[in-house]
Amino acid sequence: MARSWYDREFAELNVRELYAIWALRERVFVVEQNCAYVDADGADPQCRHLWAEDETRAIHAYCRLVPAGLKFAEASIGRVITAPEARASGLGKELMERAIATLGPIPIRIGAQAHLERFYGGFGFVRASEPYDEDGIPHIEMLRA
Repeated sequence: MARSWYDREFAELNVRELYAIWALRERVFVVEQNCAYVDADGADPQCRHLWAEDETRAIHAYCRLVPAGLKFAEASIGRVITAPEARASGLGKELMERAIATLGPIPIRIGAQAHLERFYGGFGFVRASEPYDEDGIPHIEMLRA
């Protein structure tokens, strides 16, 4: 399956892209993970948005790149998603590699679902907090220095 990658500031997103991004985030975080929360947290306008689409323009992987000082003192990668139909394809790994490369050689702190500690550890992230609850799912902070 051919994929195209996109990296845009919020103001550069068109209506179709924004709708597709929010629809995927809702499908995974709200419906699949059964988390009732407000996804529109005010951070999106200050973030860069990185995603992969197939030839039908369906988004299969997405994350937002959060500038330092907005969520953590360090830059962050958040809302990391691989669509259910694209999991176990290596796309999540490619997404993280691209996100890290886009941010460059700077410290990055993430709030990771605890069961993904090993996955993020593969990119040089190390646990930086005790587990905490976020919307009913155990999370940990992880840092890549």
